[in-house]
Amino acid sequence: MSLVNSCQEQQQGCKRKLDDFAPDESRASVRMRPDVNNPSVNSFSGELPNSMVACLAESSKLNSSLQFFVRMFSGMKSLVVRADPDDTVESVHDLINSITRIPKNEQRLIYRSRQLYWEQTLGECCIEKDAELQLVGVMRSTVYPKAYGLIDEMVLLMRRLCTGISEDAAKDNVARSVIKYSLSKYLQKLPRNDHDKAAGYLQVFLSSGAPTALAMYYMSPHNRVFGGELIRELAMAFNFLPNALFQQCAPILIVICETLRSRPLYQDDTYIMCRNNLGNMMEYVKIGRGSNGGGNNKNLVTLKEIVAFVGEAAYRMNVNMHAGLKPNAFHLPSMSDVLSFKNFMIPIQRYIKQDIPVRIKLSKPSRNGRYEISMSKEEYKDLDDTFCKLLEKMNICLGQMELLLRTESESVGCYQYLAILMELNNISKVFPGLETKLWTTVRDRKLSFCHLIINYARTTDDYGWISEHKEVTNFECRRHLAMLLLPEIKDDYDDLVLEMLIERSQLLAESFEYIAHAEAETLRAGLYLEFKDEEATGPGVLREWFVLVCQAIFDPQNALFVACPGDRRRFFPNAASKVNPLHLEYFKFAGRVIALALIDKVQAGIVFDRVFFLQLAGRNVSLEDIRDADPFLYSSCKKLLEMDPEVVDQDALALTFVVETDNLGSRNVVELCPDGKNTAVNSKNRGTYVDLLLQYHFVDSVAEQVSQFTRGFDDIINSARLRKSFFQCLEIEDLDGMLYGSDKAICVEDWKAHTEYHGYMETDPQISWFWQTVGSMSAGQRKVLLFFWTSLKYLPVEGFCGLTSRLSIHKRNETCSRLPSSHTCFYQLCFPPYQSLKVMQDRLSIITQEHVGCSFGTS
Repeated sequence: MSLVNSCQEQQQGCKRKLDDFAPDESRASVRMRPDVNNPSVNSFSGELPNSMVACLAESSKLNSSLQFFVRMFSGMKSLVVRADPDDTVESVHDLINSITRIPKNEQRLIYRSRQLYWEQTLGECCIEKDAELQLVGVMRSTVYPKAYGLIDEMVLLMRRLCTGISEDAAKDNVARSVIKYSLSKYLQKLPRNDHDKAAGYLQVFLSSGAPTALAMYYMSPHNRVFGGELIRELAMAFNFLPNALFQQCAPILIVICETLRSRPLYQDDTYIMCRNNLGNMMEYVKIGRGSNGGGNNKNLVTLKEIVAFVGEAAYRMNVNMHAGLKPNAFHLPSMSDVLSFKNFMIPIQRYIKQDIPVRIKLSKPSRNGRYEISMSKEEYKDLDDTFCKLLEKMNICLGQMELLLRTESESVGCYQYLAILMELNNISKVFPGLETKLWTTVRDRKLSFCHLIINYARTTDDYGWISEHKEVTNFECRRHLAMLLLPEIKDDYDDLVLEMLIERSQLLAESFEYIAHAEAETLRAGLYLEFKDEEATGPGVLREWFVLVCQAIFDPQNALFVACPGDRRRFFPNAASKVNPLHLEYFKFAGRVIALALIDKVQAGIVFDRVFFLQLAGRNVSLEDIRDADPFLYSSCKKLLEMDPEVVDQDALALTFVVETDNLGSRNVVELCPDGKNTAVNSKNRGTYVDLLLQYHFVDSVAEQVSQFTRGFDDIINSARLRKSFFQCLEIEDLDGMLYGSDKAICVEDWKAHTEYHGYMETDPQISWFWQTVGSMSAGQRKVLLFFWTSLKYLPVEGFCGLTSRLSIHKRNETCSRLPSSHTCFYQLCFPPYQSLKVMQDRLSIITQEHVGCSFGTS
C-alpha cells in the first residue's frame, strides 16, 4: 500500500489521478498479512448481475490496485491511498497511525455511512476506485454516550471471540452474556416515539461497525448458534418499529446481508430471514445513487445495493424453475424468493419514476414522448439481464408445459410461475422494450399461460394486468378471472339466507318485493326458494326461478329493456321505461338478480347489447358499437361521415346540433350543445355531431336506468371498482356464454357420454329405448327434457362437460303407469322399468310437451 499526503480536506468531485498530487518517490508500501483468504462467490459465478459480485470479483485481481481518499479531521490534509483489494482495513489504520500518530483504537473509518471493520479486506468492503473514506474519532457524539458504550463493548467482545482470543471457557460464556445484555439493552433504549432521536440512535449502531461484527461473529467457528440468535433478535426488534424508521434500519440489515452473502456457505435460514425482513421494509425505503463514500451521505440505501438483492432472488428462482414441471416437486421456486424479488423491485420502480438526475442517463421512448431512466449503464444492464434471463427460462418452462398438456398429462406448473410473470410485467412497465418481449413470449405460450391462470390464480391477487392483454387468454381463462372478483356463497351463512315463497302467477312482482327490499349482506348469504303449492325445493328450483325471473325482467312488454333489432336475444335499457313509476327501483332489482345469477353460475338465457355491456365496464360507446342496437341510426351516421365534404358544407341535409325525442307522445327538441339549434353540421364538425348524438341516445337518455342497475349489481359484488374490473375482464361474447350459455343444438352422444346409471345397466332395454327416443326428438323437445331433468334451459359453453356434476338415470320400483320425475338439484332423472319402446316414447312425449315446475322432484 502506498500513500501520498496531499490534497486539501475539502477537495472533492471528479476522479483524480495519483500523479496529480505527488511524485512517485513519496510513496510507501504496506501489505496485508498473508494468511487472510480472499472471499469466494463460486456458487453465483456467471449467473448473478455484475453489480452483485463486482466488488468481490475485484478482490481476486491481484495485479489490479485501488486508489481512494481518506478525508481527515478538520485542519488536516486528505490522504490519497493506493492499495490492493485484498489489503485489510486494519492496514489502512496502521498507515494512518504511522503518518498522524493517532492511536488505532481511536480511529474510525466510515464509508457510505458505515464503519469499516478491521478484519475486512478492502474488496469485501466494496471500496471502489476514487472512493472517499471519512476518518472520525472514537468519541463521535455526546448525544448518545450510553448507546456508544453498549455497542462498543459488544463489538469489542465479538471481535475477541470470533478471532479466537480466549482465556478460558468460563470467561467466554461471561462475554457472551455481556454481548446479549448489551444488544438487548440497546434495543430497549431505542426511542420509538421520537423519529429524529431514533434515527440518530440507529446511526450509532451502523457507524460503530456492529452490523459487520454481528455477521462476522455468526460466521466464526463455534459461534454460529449464538450469533444467529443475536441477528434474529435484532431483525425481530426492527419489525416492531414505526415504518418511518425503516429508512435507518435498512442499511443495518444490508450490511449484515452483504457480509453473509460474501460467504455462500452462510446463505442459510438466518440469511434468508434477514433478507426477507429487509425486503418487507422496502415499501417505506427511498433509495438513491449515493456518493462514493463520506459521512454526510443522506442516501443510506443505494440503487446498486438493491439491484444486487434483485439479482440474487432472480438467480435463485431461475435455478429451481424447472421443478414446476415435475409432479410433487420439492424444490419449486421459493415463494420467499419471489416475494423478495417483488419487494426489492418496489423502491427501484419508484426511483425510476421519480427520474432523479444523475451523470449517466439512458433515454427511452414512452407513450407521451421521450423520458430518461436515472441509473448507470451497469445498473440498467444488470436489471435488463435479470429480466431477460428470467423471461428466457420462463419461456422454456412454458414450452415444455405445452407439450405435457397436449399429451393430457396431469396438472403441471405451479403458482410461483404466475407470481413470477406478474413481477416481470411490473418490471416491463418501467423499462424500454421489455413489455413487448414479455407479451410476445406469453402470446406464443397461450395454452400454458391460460392453464396457469385457471389452476393457480387466487382471489387475493390483482389480475388487472392480464385484462389489458385479452389476446393471450381464452374464454375459460377470462371467465375464471372474472369469477374471482365475485363473492362466494358460503355454507356458514345458513342463518342469514333469504327465504322466498313465490306464486308463479305473480313471479315478477313477488320476486321484486323480496329482492329489492332485502339487505345486500342477506342476498350474498344465499337464497332459499319455494313455489306456492309445490313440494320441490333446492338448487334446481332456484335455477328455474333465475331463468323465469330474468325472462320476465327483460320481457319487452314490461318496458324495462328493449330488444336489439339486429339480435333479438340482446337487450339494452329502455329510455321510455318511466312509463312504470317504479322503473328505477326495478332496474336496481335487475342489477341484483343478474349479479346473483352470475354468482350461482346460472345460464339465464338473456344477453346484453354491446352498448350496455360497455357502460357496465366504464367504457365509452363508439359508432361501431351501436350496429345491433340501432341499425338505422348506425347507417345514417355512417353515411354522414363518409359523405362528400362539399355536399355536407352546402347544408343539403339541413342538420343542426339538436335531436327530437318522443316523451310519452310529446315531441321535444333537445340541444346537443350550447346553442345547438343554431349550429349547423358541416364537414369539420360532423364527427363531433355524431359523437354527441350517440352520447345522447345511448348514454344520457338512459343514464338513470344504467346508474340504478349498477347500484344493484354493486350491492352484490360489494364495490363499483370490482364491477368495472369484472366486466373489463371479459369480452361481450364471454358474458354471453356466462349468462346465456350455449346456443348450439344438444348433441345426444355427448349427453349420453356424461350420464351414469343407478339401478339400470347401460345394456338394459329401458336405457336403449330412452336414448333411441331422445335421438328422435326435435331440438326444442330435447331442451325441454334437459330443463325438466336439470332445470337448465341452456347448457354451459363447454357443453355437458361444463356441468358441476354428471347426469344420472335412476330406476324406480313403481308401476309403469307413473311418469318420469326428476331431482334437478342432483341432475337425476327417475323412471320405472317401462315394458316397451312405445311406452317410453309416450311417457317422454308427455314430459316434453306439458312440462311444468310441479313435476320436479324434491331435494
